[in-house]
Amino acid sequence: MTRILIADDHLIIRQGLRLILETEDDLQLVGEASDGAEALQRCADLHPDVVLMDLRMPGMDGITAIERLHQTQPEIAVVILTTFNEDELMLRGLRAGAKGFLLKDTDRAALFDAIRAAARGETLLKPDIMARLLNIASAPAASPSPFNLTEREKEVLAAVARGERSKEIAIKLNITERTVKAHLASIYQKLGVDSRAAAIAVAAQNGLL
Repeated sequence: MTRILIADDHLIIRQGLRLILETEDDLQLVGEASDGAEALQRCADLHPDVVLMDLRMPGMDGITAIERLHQTQPEIAVVILTTFNEDELMLRGLRAGAKGFLLKDTDRAALFDAIRAAARGETLLKPDIMARLLNIASAPAASPSPFNLTEREKEVLAAVARGERSKEIAIKLNITERTVKAHLASIYQKLGVDSRAAAIAVAAQNGLL
């Protein structure tokens, strides 16, 4: 059973999500919050597996809440669910530690897939979101990259950006899965991140993909 908390300042959105989540036997809504500060308190009390986080809320916004939650309870996965289709918000949210980014007009299947992937510790970005990240990455970098990734690390990073799992990357590059994980650890350290989503966001912003 995946335990979920919803953080959104609109009651009608929370009610709608509650009704949607109730249709799935393996998903359980354990709490709600109307702003970032309340979300942090609810998470401390309820210890959900996944938080569905809106970004623009009164008081503490979603980005700040994600950053603080990532520091205090990094085991809780966050999936951004927002109305605002803005690249800067998406990048900031993923860099802050979110596992996924969905717009509120997403379909039920995509929502469920993102929640389940996040609960497994995986990053799941819809193809249109990934396309936007890659489009950002295709823009000329303002200055040479300061991260000094090796060619192999760049190959691994590119595969991660395509949504490939460690096992798939290992087969494609003819290396062991353990070696892929070692490359990922090095990439995370160089980029100053600790998740695939954050690595993709930083790489996109710095023309590394």
